[in-house]
Amino acid sequence: MADPRGFLKVRQRELPPHRPVPVRLKDYRDVVAERTRSADEIAMVQRQAGRCMDCGIPFCHQGCPLGNLIPEWNHLVWSGQWAEASDRLHATNNFPEFTGKICPAPCETACVLGINEPPVTIKNMEITIVEEAFARGLITPQVPYFLTGQTVAVVGSGPSGLAAAQQLTRAGHTVAVFERADRIGGLLRYGVPDFKLEKRLIDRRIAQMEAEGTRFRTGVEVGTDITWTELLARYDAVLVTVGSTTPRLLTVPGSDLEGVVPAVRFLTQNNKVRAGDDVPDQITATGKHVVVIGGGDTGSDCVGTSLRHGAASVTSLEIVDQPPVDRPENQPWPTYPMTFKVSTSHEEGGTREYRASTTELVGEDGHVRALRLANVERDTDGRFVPVEGTEQEIPADLVLLAMGFTGPETATLVEQTGADLTGMGTVARGDDFATSVPGMFVAGDAGRGQSLIVWAIAEGRAAAAGVDAWLRGSTELHRPIDPTDRPLRV
Repeated sequence: MADPRGFLKVRQRELPPHRPVPVRLKDYRDVVAERTRSADEIAMVQRQAGRCMDCGIPFCHQGCPLGNLIPEWNHLVWSGQWAEASDRLHATNNFPEFTGKICPAPCETACVLGINEPPVTIKNMEITIVEEAFARGLITPQVPYFLTGQTVAVVGSGPSGLAAAQQLTRAGHTVAVFERADRIGGLLRYGVPDFKLEKRLIDRRIAQMEAEGTRFRTGVEVGTDITWTELLARYDAVLVTVGSTTPRLLTVPGSDLEGVVPAVRFLTQNNKVRAGDDVPDQITATGKHVVVIGGGDTGSDCVGTSLRHGAASVTSLEIVDQPPVDRPENQPWPTYPMTFKVSTSHEEGGTREYRASTTELVGEDGHVRALRLANVERDTDGRFVPVEGTEQEIPADLVLLAMGFTGPETATLVEQTGADLTGMGTVARGDDFATSVPGMFVAGDAGRGQSLIVWAIAEGRAAAAGVDAWLRGSTELHRPIDPTDRPLRV
């Protein structure tokens, strides 16, 4: 283990500081202060690594879908063995900097130390190991020793598709990744703002994958530019990782007014502009009263982006009660608790309203002008119903719908291949992530439903093992999960 008495000597969590709010609102750089790799910073990280208890049963493994070897690389960081720490970290996770930046860290809520002390700073340890490894030149392309002569098409370049493509390339298959957007990365590229995930982190991993032999095809929409049947005929296996991209929309009067926009459209346009693209008629929040409906990560991203645009006001609406600050009794350790969280965007401004349901959107000359809402309570069937007498109207020039997604876009897939769907609208799959179509597999949100980035990477790795086994009869690739796995929750 690391320091046998580390968790007794160091009782508090230490994390890199955030840049001051007035400063970071002026740009889209990472909200975390730039890492200096100074002796003090390295000492802080090693001090925190020393808090890991190397538990007899490391529940952090169960909290993490990837099965990351957390106690092992904590020990290696504590002892200054950065190369070995990087090797252990990458043994189970292709992109630790992505999870280190935007994963909600279910590993930390499952940390045994977290029972009665602040848990180990596992998430920060991941990003620190990666940055130190890149700085030392320890992360290099892993070119396969041989080629199998078999080909795989991966459709979709989000975290699931990228993880699967890298695994299959390293196994010796010739892999092509098809992406309908103009750049690789899926929602990592266009759904997550730069202040949470700078796109240079994606670009350097793409460069690594290209050097390993993975081929990327952008601007190609499978089902239109090339049919699914043509793809199946051209490649030995096809892996569907198109994500869950159909936004959940409002169904109240006025929801068709101009200025009522799915959140991802707003975020995508902003990220394109940040990348240097010209976006005609870009949707901006400048000088507007913005209402964000939905309180998850996407809603938080809309808040931070709107504040950087210079919105007149930003209000977030959530239909549920405000979560408790402490872990609820019905969500005991090591489950992932639904507690009150303040994101970096919420630190920057805006207001948050709970138990609020939109009843109508009010327009003027075809454009939204205000939003009518009411407090809600649950009826005997558990449904949210408005409370009479609590109605109010708030100004709203821009309404951003961040209520999640209803499923993948499957129209051409089903029409051209006859693939089976589940009752949730996701692509049905069986053992080894295989669909009902021979040679076609599915992973990530397209098969699982909307989930976390850490589950997307885990699914991509596991599906790659399934594809490799189908092509060669067996596999040595890491398989962290099976299709029926579910997060560790109550």
